[in-house]
Amino acid sequence: MLSNRDMGIDLGTANTLVFVKGKGIIVREPSVVAIRTDSGAIEAVGEQAKMMIGRTPGNIVAVRPMKDGVIADFDTTATMLRHFIRQAMKKKSVFSGRPRVMVCVPSGITAVEKRAVEDATLQAGAREAHTIEEPMAAAIGAGLPVGEPTGSMVVDIGGGTTEVAIISLGGIVTSRSIRVAGDEMDEAIIQYIKKAYNLMIGERTAEELKISIGSAMPSDRKETTEIRGRDLVTGLPKTLTISGEEIAKALGDTVNSIVDAVKITLEKSPPELAADIMDRGIVLTGGGALLRDMDRLLSRETGMPVVVAENPLDCVALGTGKALDLIHLFKNRSGYTSKKRSLR
Repeated sequence: MLSNRDMGIDLGTANTLVFVKGKGIIVREPSVVAIRTDSGAIEAVGEQAKMMIGRTPGNIVAVRPMKDGVIADFDTTATMLRHFIRQAMKKKSVFSGRPRVMVCVPSGITAVEKRAVEDATLQAGAREAHTIEEPMAAAIGAGLPVGEPTGSMVVDIGGGTTEVAIISLGGIVTSRSIRVAGDEMDEAIIQYIKKAYNLMIGERTAEELKISIGSAMPSDRKETTEIRGRDLVTGLPKTLTISGEEIAKALGDTVNSIVDAVKITLEKSPPELAADIMDRGIVLTGGGALLRDMDRLLSRETGMPVVVAENPLDCVALGTGKALDLIHLFKNRSGYTSKKRSLR
């Protein structure tokens, strides 16, 4: 049974969410750490650190320790996790002990990468570290009947990876993990504007463009917005008006990679499960599910009904927390690491 100090962590490339039993999601912060280069000291973590991206002086660097869903900088990730775990536990008694933690990982990661996540979690102060594959956590969080003998399909578009999986009887039947997601979309927008207008914009500006006027396919809406960046010819700041149609064009290749991953997964699906999915539909989760017309494009390309989960940004974190209560369902099956590592 889940104790009130146990927690589920959605350790994402873009954001980290912490779910605590009985309290829900109580930490929702960007996966960013600002470090002083001269002393190695941590200057800021989370939202404060994200505000510093592209605006730091020479002695401070804002880094994202997670890349493509896996740990790129072990020590910084452990420090970030420790900060978030303490933040989640700060209202608890000092006698409440160390928490048991379930962390989600991409389905395509190696055993070494999975071990790094467990080690970082233990180093951050967890009593036990468990891992669950992201699409399984997303399916549980979206309320899909993962334990039943029926097919459920989830497409989780995060910051670093897109996870596509077909789930039945508490296990992943077939899945595909590609390192193309929200970050790739931002980079595609940066490169398009650089090539078309000789204007250099930052990651935050690209993300804001994607959220405000981005879409998965060109639409009839004539939306425009102003952006500011550095002119690569003169080197001076410049303002430019960009249209939603151009952003849709910039996102074309990235979106098509996600569509292809969904098609490949469907092709590998057993016929009975494919029939279940045709009835139930494909469920979209993650921040990328909020990209306008993503559900319409997937439905058009696959011929399947596609629905966006109720809280797409929270599904993985909610599912990761609930999974601690459902270990008996998929212990020793694909989707969950049954290996338990405890601090001594």
